[in-house]
Amino acid sequence: MKASLILEDGTVFTGTSIGSTRTVISEIVFNTSMTGYLEVLTDPSYAGQAVCMTYPLIGNYGICREDMESGRPWPDGYIVHELSRLPSNFRSEDTIQNFLKKNDIPGIAGIDTRSLTRILREKGTMNGMITTDGSSVVGEVIERLKAYKTGKVVEKVTCREKTRLLGTGPRIALLDFGAKKDIALNLNKRGMDVTVYPALTEAQEILDGQPDGIMLSNGPGDPKECESIIREIRKLYDTDIPIFAICLGHQLMALATGADTHKMKYGHRGGNHPVRDLMGDGRVYITSQNHGYVVDVDSVDKSVAVPAFENVNDGTNEGLTYIGKNIFTVQFHPEACPGPHDSNFLFDRFLAMVKGAKNA
Repeated sequence: MKASLILEDGTVFTGTSIGSTRTVISEIVFNTSMTGYLEVLTDPSYAGQAVCMTYPLIGNYGICREDMESGRPWPDGYIVHELSRLPSNFRSEDTIQNFLKKNDIPGIAGIDTRSLTRILREKGTMNGMITTDGSSVVGEVIERLKAYKTGKVVEKVTCREKTRLLGTGPRIALLDFGAKKDIALNLNKRGMDVTVYPALTEAQEILDGQPDGIMLSNGPGDPKECESIIREIRKLYDTDIPIFAICLGHQLMALATGADTHKMKYGHRGGNHPVRDLMGDGRVYITSQNHGYVVDVDSVDKSVAVPAFENVNDGTNEGLTYIGKNIFTVQFHPEACPGPHDSNFLFDRFLAMVKGAKNA
């Protein structure tokens, strides 16, 4: 079936429908990963967005549910150049086409994804419509596209109730803003006893659980939309409990302590982003990233926090260390390990920090 992708600048791509045939309007972003398409599809940080995969062939190893980062896929739409309909992998349980259909996610294949990516890089991230309705008139659609907002998507993706991963080590409170499952698993496999809390949990409830450490997770959307969450994070900051934050959690902690964030032109999404350690020997790590907003490093009060990591490609902030606090935050995803273990040591650093504070 024929499908179209209409961008808010009036550009139209024509291809073949994949997955659901319903019409969807979403923010269009691109991801440069060569593998890991299932992890991308099941990352809650993509809620409110349609993802264009820049790698030309997607789906060749099928769907391996063990690799899913959450219980379901989250993007509004999926855009590929070529979709493999006959996966070859002994672990494969389904095709990506069936996976998209079962989860009612519309998509389009057969378009020039290089051209689409070039448009997004030059003009910036924009909204678009994926549709199989051949009667859609571009001029009539544009205003609807420009009016689209992702809204408060954290509330959409967070868990609905508290859960626990038992461990024999320190107690960790993980705030789920759209957490990938490997964050909790990385904590738990190091012996930590992890309690996962819904995003809107008040700080006092978390403190009543007497955690030895607090983890702030990744998540979707504009961090400034999370006003009530930011107020609760400030209360957590004012304690002496060690805190480690990833991605959206990193941005929320910065906002809670007086810094600012802004939307990037087209963001960082992929598994090949080089990040330099500013606090150590200057080593560069290859990282997995998925964010469209960034902390404005010039807005950070140097008496509150200092830059700990920076992006080698564009110099944007990739992490902060907080002065006089057992708190550090990163913009990238240490649990994803595209290296494959480049920045996984940050979980060990957090464990050491928690143990040190507990024994002090």
